[in-house]
Amino acid sequence: MAGLLLAVLVIVGLPYAVTLSNTHGTQKAVGWVIHSNAIKALTYQIAYVVRDSDAAAYRLLAGDGNDLTRQRAQRAGNEAPGLLQQLRAMTSDNADQQVQIGALETNVNGHITLMNQALSRLQQADTAGARQSLRDAGDLFKINAPISSIVQNEDSLLRDRQAAAGRESFNTTTVLATTALAQLVLLIIIVITSERQIGRRLVAETRESRAELRSQLILQAVREPIALFDENLQSLMANTAFCELYGLDPDQRSQPLAQMGQGAWSDTVLLQRLTDVLLRDRELWDYDMIQRTVDGVDRHVVINARRLQQEDASMPALLLTVSDVTARALVEQQVNELNRQLEGKVTQVSDVNRELEAFSYSVSHDLRAPLRHIAGFARKLEHHLGERIDEKGRHHIEVITSSAQRMALLIDDLLVFSRLGRGALRLQAVDMQSMVDEARALAESGIGDRRIVWTVAPLPMVIGDENMLRTVWQNLLGNAVKYTGQCEVARIEVSVERQRNGDYEFTVADNGAGFDMQYADKLFGVFQRLHRPSEFPGNGIGLANVRRIVVRHGGRVWAEGEMGQGARFHFSLPAVDLAGART
Repeated sequence: MAGLLLAVLVIVGLPYAVTLSNTHGTQKAVGWVIHSNAIKALTYQIAYVVRDSDAAAYRLLAGDGNDLTRQRAQRAGNEAPGLLQQLRAMTSDNADQQVQIGALETNVNGHITLMNQALSRLQQADTAGARQSLRDAGDLFKINAPISSIVQNEDSLLRDRQAAAGRESFNTTTVLATTALAQLVLLIIIVITSERQIGRRLVAETRESRAELRSQLILQAVREPIALFDENLQSLMANTAFCELYGLDPDQRSQPLAQMGQGAWSDTVLLQRLTDVLLRDRELWDYDMIQRTVDGVDRHVVINARRLQQEDASMPALLLTVSDVTARALVEQQVNELNRQLEGKVTQVSDVNRELEAFSYSVSHDLRAPLRHIAGFARKLEHHLGERIDEKGRHHIEVITSSAQRMALLIDDLLVFSRLGRGALRLQAVDMQSMVDEARALAESGIGDRRIVWTVAPLPMVIGDENMLRTVWQNLLGNAVKYTGQCEVARIEVSVERQRNGDYEFTVADNGAGFDMQYADKLFGVFQRLHRPSEFPGNGIGLANVRRIVVRHGGRVWAEGEMGQGARFHFSLPAVDLAGART
């Protein structure tokens, strides 16, 4: 009893103490990890702010003098000091980090001073002086080394804390092993006590008889054929399902297995396997065979057998179970056949797609030579006729030349479309905000004095092919600018939403010409256009490229619109982290 009470005390009290200590240690370790990650994130934010200001200053030098760019150029001077002060406060308990932060603060302040000097010179139209100030800021006050040192110090601290957590985990494991040993001792005590108590009791024969009767009833109620055989494979017992399946007489005491079921068990290989189970204590698992039962039906059965040692006999017995899996086998056969047909269809579709891409690529190349001949001979004809050509002939030659040029553009677009289906994706982190800014600047380059009101929401980083995603934004924003050409004030909105499955849904909306929704399925086809070329120029390949790129990235694209009321183009991309796993 004393040992029992002691074991109970150890089992109840010690796990509680260990769990409590482990919980506190885990919370502390999580807190340090969060703290270190926050310091690293703040350090990277400082570096980003300074580099963003540098980039904006260079854009000002390049002639991009809008208000947003000037605000970005002044961002480092406005935000960096506060971020540095916050970083210093978060590492106040680490002298080494304070030294590194001091070095970073010196370089950042010097960097900002020279950047402000460059902005001042730029306002004075001293472009060369401004450029020299920016170069001096990058050469004299480099921030990469202090940033790396701060991050490395935090990583080192984090590794030390993880090592301490590992030692604590080892101690916890040792204590838990001791607890498991105490549980084992308690279990042994309980088992011994129980055996002594059971030994003092008399087993009532009536209870044994009732238990045996219940077992017989359960065995007979089971619909799976079950039988017990002696060392000579003579039946000792068989349930109703076994007797019905093989036509046995339930009242007949002993029957040889080889003679049951009109030869269903005459397979010499199976009989040898069953003998091995009896003599060598092997087990027979999931032995498949076809048996013709007494009803004349060929059944697919699975046979399992194992040896049992009987308490009232010196020789072992064989427990045999039979499972009729005919229906399952037929279903599996049908499924395998359907899978084989499906694989064939998939192979055919893949072959057709490859053939179509190769065909379009080959045709595009083969058409270039005839086009060059047409354009060249049109120019030679015009030069040959010289002054003798009349206005009608000149018009015909211009139509031939312009048609050849348009055909060349269509071939180039077809080549681009074909390459998008063959090239491998070069996945990397892509800043969608920068992509939109570049595409927006390109779309506005040739619009003259048109008024366009842009509304661009903050956009996330995604993992994808940078060049392909740039093509997506250039096509969508270029179309938005083009199809709002007849609006007095064009309004274009770029937004993003997070879907329930975690994917990003990007939207480009405009108040332009729109389209009829009954033709929406034609928008993303090759050379499909819903407006006349005289109204809006184009080749009808851009949206087809958008669809192919988005689909290759694992997303989808769709559109909504109304005639004269604008259009909304949506595309989704999977949200993944830098390691390539879905978030």
